Amino acid sequence: MSGARTDIEAVQAANTALYDAIERGDLEAMADSWMDDRVSVVHPGWPVLSGRAEVLRSYALIMAGTEYIQFILTDVEVSVSGDTALVTCTENILSGGPREEDGSTGPLVGGVVAATNVFRRTHDGAWKVWAHHSSPIIVEEEEDAEESVGPDGPIEPPGPDDP
Repeated sequence: MSGARTDIEAVQAANTALYDAIERGDLEAMADSWMDDRVSVVHPGWPVLSGRAEVLRSYALIMAGTEYIQFILTDVEVSVSGDTALVTCTENILSGGPREEDGSTGPLVGGVVAATNVFRRTHDGAWKVWAHHSSPIIVEEEEDAEESVGPDGPIEPPGPDDP
């Protein structure tokens, strides 16, 4: 197996481990996914957070306020250049808030986020997150996406018999 293929697989595994730790609410495992210094994160709607303590605190706050979270990653692309790797993906997120008073699951909310994870290879060969940046993707309502309006009113999409 080539070194490049092995690196890509190792980065994919490190990326998966990051999301798995967040889903489990395992702050220790999530922290282990990050480099020790000069890290940064941008969560959707947040400012840039820099430094390991600030980054880990942000995840601790997110995990404390989220009863349930699941990431379904799509469009995952990995590239490696030397000791740096770039992962881009779409995070399809399903999350829920604190449980209701009766013990039932809180309301679930879905969202779609474009994410970039930058990994660095450490001196012991492990791939660790150096930076994470995520931004919400605005999804049009299905009706809005299918119908356009021109100067003379609605524009119908072409049918199968239209040229």
